[in-house]
Amino acid sequence: MRTSLAYIGLGSNLATPRRQVATALDELDTLPLCRVTAASRLYASRPVGPQDQPDFVNAVAALETALSPLALLDQLQALEQRHRRRRERRWGPRTLDLDILLFDATTVVRPRLKVPHPEMHRRAFVLRPLREIDPHLTLHGQPLGRWLDGLDDDVTPLS
Repeated sequence: MRTSLAYIGLGSNLATPRRQVATALDELDTLPLCRVTAASRLYASRPVGPQDQPDFVNAVAALETALSPLALLDQLQALEQRHRRRRERRWGPRTLDLDILLFDATTVVRPRLKVPHPEMHRRAFVLRPLREIDPHLTLHGQPLGRWLDGLDDDVTPLS
């Protein structure tokens, strides 16, 4: 069975965010045809968008999977729903947010999914934990550190 390597961004700022992210990291390993191969520490960051919400807890996981990108997205959204994720406003507070950041070297452009994640190069809370688990990874041909150099890096390790 052919497998792919996907990088998943995790975030939460509601209902005990540290526990939400830690639990979700464990649950990723139980998804069908998936196995977590690495996970970053937890990080704290200010919210993107509306600032009238709590800070976020973030992490990144490397996931070996035999699922297609869209099938993986379906599994991730089902996991968000089990964590009672509600989509009330863009960039609003959430119990759990799971994003496919990268999927092998594949580019996906679909209404439901864009890979590489179109905003990840602008987000230190994604790039720092991603670089932690794969320091040699590049994005659009550039090392992750190069992308981080131009960002306001207000991301703090929690563990």
